[in-house]
Amino acid sequence: MKVGLGLGSNLGDRLQHLQQAKAYLLSLSPEGWHILSPLYETEPVGCPPNSPRFLNAVLEIEFEGAPKTLLKKITAYEVAHGRDRNLPKNAARCIDIDILYFGEKEILEKDLVVPHPRMAGRRFVLLPLSTIRPDLPIRGTGKTVRMLLRELPAADGEIRFVQQDW
Repeated sequence: MKVGLGLGSNLGDRLQHLQQAKAYLLSLSPEGWHILSPLYETEPVGCPPNSPRFLNAVLEIEFEGAPKTLLKKITAYEVAHGRDRNLPKNAARCIDIDILYFGEKEILEKDLVVPHPRMAGRRFVLLPLSTIRPDLPIRGTGKTVRMLLRELPAADGEIRFVQQDW
């Protein structure tokens, strides 16, 4: 199943955190199959005042297990690599991995909602996603990634291209 993952980091060596997370996630995909967006630096959205800027990207992998299995693996990875799950929501973090989509599945559970419920309104997700899946329809919106990105207000946080291959 093709799975879209949003990756972000705004603490420590952000690039290194993302590269390590990418390597781990590729190890979950048969033969390391993936599509990777460029890397962007973004304003923190919904974070406490004076939060550091994020590096963000989107990675699509092939995953053969169940959505909950992937969620457990991601959560365990985040905690093992310094993510403190006891901090307030949107606190600064060295690694953040979100399941954006899991094939065409719709999942509405207490600890897992797919497609990601806030991705349609987040430029820091839609811009990298548009580089790998611009015509992906986002369930519940009736629109593609490209269409949603065009509709976001221009003042929705500054985003700066960082690099293509990382």
